[in-house]
Amino acid sequence: MPMSKLNFMDWIAIVLSVVGAVNWGLYGAFGFDLVASLFGQANVLSSIVYIIVGLGGLYLIATAMKVSKPM
Repeated sequence: MPMSKLNFMDWIAIVLSVVGAVNWGLYGAFGFDLVASLFGQANVLSSIVYIIVGLGGLYLIATAMKVSKPM
C-alpha cells in the first residue's frame, strides 16, 4: 500500500502529540508541568491547551485506524 503524504491536520496532530508527550515526560521525571508554567496553573488557557492536545491525540488514533485498514 503506497503511503500518502501527511496533510496539514496530520502535522498539527503530530506536533500537539509531541508537546503532550514532552509535557508528560517532564512531569513524570521532574514533576515539572511545562504547559502550566507557560500559561498558568489551573488557568482557562492551560485547560484549552490540554483539550487541544487531547483532541490531537484522538485525531491520530482515528488516522492510525484508517491507515491500518487492509485494502
